Amino acid sequence: MVPQATQPWTPAETTSDHLAYGAPTARLLLPAGDLNDPAYRAQWEEVRRSGIGGSEVAKILGLNKYQGPRHVFEEKHGRPVPMDDQLAEYAEVGLEIEDFIAHLFTKRTGIPAVPTPGTLANTDRPWMRSNVDRYALDPETGAVGAPVELKNRSAYQLDDWQDGVPDGPALQVHWNMAVGGWSYGWAVALVGGNTLRYHRVERDEELVGTLIDVCGRWFQRHVIEGYPPPADGLEATKDLLGQLWRVKPTDVVEVSRTKAEKLRKRRASLIAQIKELDEQRTTVENEMRLICGSTASVAEVDGNKAWSYVANGTFSPKRFEKHYPVIAAMSRTTKEVLDVELIKEKYPTEYADCCARVLRVPTKEL
Repeated sequence: MVPQATQPWTPAETTSDHLAYGAPTARLLLPAGDLNDPAYRAQWEEVRRSGIGGSEVAKILGLNKYQGPRHVFEEKHGRPVPMDDQLAEYAEVGLEIEDFIAHLFTKRTGIPAVPTPGTLANTDRPWMRSNVDRYALDPETGAVGAPVELKNRSAYQLDDWQDGVPDGPALQVHWNMAVGGWSYGWAVALVGGNTLRYHRVERDEELVGTLIDVCGRWFQRHVIEGYPPPADGLEATKDLLGQLWRVKPTDVVEVSRTKAEKLRKRRASLIAQIKELDEQRTTVENEMRLICGSTASVAEVDGNKAWSYVANGTFSPKRFEKHYPVIAAMSRTTKEVLDVELIKEKYPTEYADCCARVLRVPTKEL
């Protein structure tokens, strides 16, 4: 059953006039504020923990390669989740240039894109939350017409935005529509820093219903009842689990023989399948390399590229030094790096605190 739990914390400013905030089926839960203000940020984080927001939908469904259901679970229960420095910086830049992306969208379409009043909560299902990036206004009446989701994406994702909206942003737009009751929304992306792509997303009632049902059950089970989500196959989850807990090397957990044997046999079987498939793939790829041979870098079919075999792979410093010693000598530079061995020897506790946990399975049978 989809949870109908009421919001345990109620902000001072609420309203019964939902349309005043541009959302027919939502109320203003927390007015927009300065996240650099510790008091406001504490309120914002509490609101975030006690519901499901649009950015979390793709994670819950396993469609975000950077974070998954376990990340959402840990955050909902107030446990900080480590974030890759590069991803954190990318997110920070995206937030800083939201105004610019909104400006470009308005310039290209003539549709005003204005700041929103704050965090919204669905009136019937208060656990459904939305922080819409901008509101698209009707150019003639000035009324709120739709939510606008703004994204900053790398140039490598240009093809993903060429003819439509990638799954993650599409789900986020639909979640905004589900929370606020809009019939359509906009997904806007600045790709590679210089290419704007924008798509109008029409409301799909079947998809909205599925999202409400799946996310509602997930919220009930893993947030309200507190049960951890099952293991998933995301690399991001593996990285998270490697950094999530700190334990002593001597700590032991007792596992039943049946459970241990089942997991080990399944793992061994998958490793064998992966090895066989890797060998088959390498055989096919080697045949493609042989076709190119020493005479061609590209293979074509009727003028269309079938594959390429060019020297743009990993650079070999040793090979370069062997064949071009003079140039190598002139091209050396000195960089300051951490002396990891020194840290490991003199500061073992601090060293261990920054090491991820690694899963190793003995080859010897139980």
